[in-house]
Amino acid sequence: MQTALISHPVCQKHAGNSGHPECPERLRVFEQQLRSSAVVADLKAHLAPIADRHQLERVHDVDYIRTVEEASPKQGLISLDPDTLMNPYSLESTKRGAGAACLGAELVFREEARHAFCAVRPCGHHATRNRAMGFCIFNGVAVGAAHALDDLGLARVAILDFDVHHGNGTEDIFADDPRVLFCSSFQHPFYPYTDPVSHRDHIIKTPLAAGSGGDIFRKSVTDTWLPALEAFAPQMIFISAGFDAHRDDQLGQLQFVEDDYVWFTEKIIEVADRHCPGRIVSILEGGYDLQANAHSAIAHLQALADN
Repeated sequence: MQTALISHPVCQKHAGNSGHPECPERLRVFEQQLRSSAVVADLKAHLAPIADRHQLERVHDVDYIRTVEEASPKQGLISLDPDTLMNPYSLESTKRGAGAACLGAELVFREEARHAFCAVRPCGHHATRNRAMGFCIFNGVAVGAAHALDDLGLARVAILDFDVHHGNGTEDIFADDPRVLFCSSFQHPFYPYTDPVSHRDHIIKTPLAAGSGGDIFRKSVTDTWLPALEAFAPQMIFISAGFDAHRDDQLGQLQFVEDDYVWFTEKIIEVADRHCPGRIVSILEGGYDLQANAHSAIAHLQALADN
């Protein structure tokens, strides 16, 4: 089975102010470099659908969804929070990001793809049940996980987040849902300044000090995430794939390199092969150095396709 690559042209039309780090070039540079890479032959492209209202309402409050929809501008920009802007394409773009996660879950569940990578934007893991923040409007990985649980009938899914920022929105949404194992590594202290200590057994946090490299990340995954995954035995694995922990990314101070993302991907594939016939759905989150983001995402995608 080929690896599914899920995206949509509108995801390159969402944009904020000039100079905003969450910019259309993040996807453009990735797609340009992907076309000239060897992995492209191993992928099957799919257009991301729009997540429907029912799928969004599983993880976001109805009033919040309505507020976002009503705020969507006909022209120009509006601010949902100081960091999170919307232009006329943002609403469709964030709904297609959530729809991509749902489609990815369906493809791997039906064994039409072994793995799926959602090349979408804006990112989503900071969006809580009722608040946009940190460039995020709707929480795509959460929508996909809820879809896998409630529509595909799975009993347990895992969400693994290696973005430089803590996936506080994902934690907020699933804090009281033990069907979801949520593991998040992140620089600390750092935005969004959430509690680095977990108070629930199904929420695993591995805060990393500024300057930490891939060796410390790998040890934390080996010591905490992998044993938790083995005990949990997920039936599908979602990855919040933010590449802003890369050493070249100026929005953070972690020191990951492409090989760290490859190592992580290969380890998670081993877990998925043991517990859930390889079902992995990866969704792009952060990554703001254009070259580092593209190189890291392609390395991650190559590891998914090779397996």
